[in-house]
Amino acid sequence: MPPQQPVVKRPESSLLDHYVQAVDPGRVRRDVPLAPLTTFRIGGPADLYYRARTGEELHRAVTCAKELGIPSFVLGRGANILVGDRGFRGVVVRCDISGVKFLPEGRVVAGAGVETFPDLINATVARGLGGIHHFVGIPSTVGGAVWQNLHFLSPAPERERTVFWEEVMEAATILTPDGEVRRVGTDYFGFGYDYSVIHETGDLVLDVSLRLIPTPVAELRRVMRENLAWRDERHPDLWLYPCVGSVFKKIEGIGAGRLIDECGLKGHVRGAAEIFHKHANIIVNLGGATAAEVRTLIDLARATVLRETGYRLETEIRLVGEF
Repeated sequence: MPPQQPVVKRPESSLLDHYVQAVDPGRVRRDVPLAPLTTFRIGGPADLYYRARTGEELHRAVTCAKELGIPSFVLGRGANILVGDRGFRGVVVRCDISGVKFLPEGRVVAGAGVETFPDLINATVARGLGGIHHFVGIPSTVGGAVWQNLHFLSPAPERERTVFWEEVMEAATILTPDGEVRRVGTDYFGFGYDYSVIHETGDLVLDVSLRLIPTPVAELRRVMRENLAWRDERHPDLWLYPCVGSVFKKIEGIGAGRLIDECGLKGHVRGAAEIFHKHANIIVNLGGATAAEVRTLIDLARATVLRETGYRLETEIRLVGEF
């Protein structure tokens, strides 16, 4: 089963008040619904919510919460998380660090809050720079791309393999848990499938340096069209079916979705949540789904696949807040 989330007591009002005054009374908001801030469109409210627009603001927001003993969570595009129905007891800090700089020799520096698609991809493709164009259609911020080592199985004939974010990344500026700002290379992150070392370290990404390849714009747009067409055939339209993409980690040579499909669970519905009828490793929100309903489908898929095939499914999405 997915890890059970402990019930967290709401921080005392005096601590929350202190945080608001210390960070920014005019910009820290209370009881903000998190569902609209995620691609799943599911989740209760955060006690406090703050949008950090610079590295300094992000540092202050996270450090202040730590000093006061208030739980905090840094949110990007909200594309790979499921927020509990009771929300988050503490402060949610939205990383809105923007800015894109184009340097010589195909180098690009982008803030952690920049959305990879459409913003960064469109800007780089317009300048004839290839590399991140493969990730077209995948919702993420630059910081989120580092967190999960963003990846895509490109259908383009010359790239019939999984393309990873680490391939285009040169370095990053990070904020460590003890408040140190460091510049680190790609090797620091120990990238794997759906993994980077910041899962363990708690480092926060402030910006990322990329090394892209000069490529004819027409060629880049051709690959983007092919990738989007491939996704449209297999993945839900987020406007119609809010979701977080693949729920379970890849099982090499078999596929988690294939196992779930073979167990007859594709199209299974619980309340307003469904194991997607086109892709069994995706759970979609049919409209008004709850986190509890999604968790029920996750549990069902794991238990059924283990019982009928012997394989253990592991979730790759992040569970946030109270369930």
